[in-house]
Amino acid sequence: MVKSIMYVLDKLLISTFCFFLVICTSLNGSERFFNLGSIATTEEVLGWDIDVRPDGLGAPLGSGNAIDGEEIYAEVCAGCHGDFGEGMDRWPELAGGEGTLDTHDPLKTTGSYWPYASTVYDYIYRAMPFGMSQSLTVDETYQIVAFILNMNDIIEDDFVLSNENIGDIEMPNRDGFMLPDPRPDVAALGKKPCMSDCNVPIKIIGKARDIDVTPED
Repeated sequence: MVKSIMYVLDKLLISTFCFFLVICTSLNGSERFFNLGSIATTEEVLGWDIDVRPDGLGAPLGSGNAIDGEEIYAEVCAGCHGDFGEGMDRWPELAGGEGTLDTHDPLKTTGSYWPYASTVYDYIYRAMPFGMSQSLTVDETYQIVAFILNMNDIIEDDFVLSNENIGDIEMPNRDGFMLPDPRPDVAALGKKPCMSDCNVPIKIIGKARDIDVTPED
């Protein structure tokens, strides 16, 4: 009996919602309940369009240096990442790790791993501080990024980081994500992949039976 009542209530709820949706979408924009279906304004689109490309395109107008960024970093970042980017507890480290990426225990920090300064800006502006994302102003974000870059000896403390030069910062691992293509046809043809009638030498480097991985049953 209870299941039957719940089934009827579910159907009634779905029917009511569908009716409401049809009414809302069939009216003109100015007459729709809660303005459902309205076209986003230019200001609303700009509020969502906050990404910054690796070359710096899309970086908002603003600037900051590490000297000013140190105070802001100490207030909103150091509690998790440490005063010097050393990381607190299990929170990520932001500085150090040079020369560790090809070891058994790589330390991926802003200085050792991140390829673009604009990506650092983009991430901080979108998602930091933890639990208070997008609470930083544009200039505060530039100041924090400048301080982090300075901790990693990438820029001087008085260097003014801005929308005009953030895409030009040379990060230590800038080329670390561009690896050679290991495919033999690419290597044999000067990195130009063969697309048809390919004749690439084949070299057998091991057999399943020889290395004892062939199933016996």
